[in-house]
Amino acid sequence: MLEISKVIVFQLKNQQFGVDIQQIRSIEKLQEITEIPNTSEFIKGVINLRSEVIAIIDLRERLHINKTDITDDTRILIVSINDVQIGLIVDSATDVLDIDPASIDPSPEIVGDIDVTFVKGVAKLEDRLLILLDLARVLNLHEIQEVKEIVAE
Repeated sequence: MLEISKVIVFQLKNQQFGVDIQQIRSIEKLQEITEIPNTSEFIKGVINLRSEVIAIIDLRERLHINKTDITDDTRILIVSINDVQIGLIVDSATDVLDIDPASIDPSPEIVGDIDVTFVKGVAKLEDRLLILLDLARVLNLHEIQEVKEIVAE
């Protein structure tokens, strides 16, 4: 069964998501993003974070949930996907939770408008459902190569 013990909870639109805390390097406030022309629409550009160039992806757009509305709560989750550092724009990062693996169901056939390829499972918590994302599947190999080329320039 799935072994997730600690997850970072974040918001996209009106839905809560979780990712394994071990996949998160840091949570940053939104900063100025330098746009890169001729990239996939969900790739917003790059930032310089502590002397490291990091590609920024609008996670809402990637998951086909509209574009992110930028607010004071908007955050960038710095994650590692296939050994590439990537920033994911989310509406807010709200919590760190311990989740009992027994409360996690496999991914259902349909999770709202989200492609189930990206979903690891759904955690049934006392007062809500939490969609657990599989960050390794958020980008395909072609998209990861595109991100590598962007940060290598």
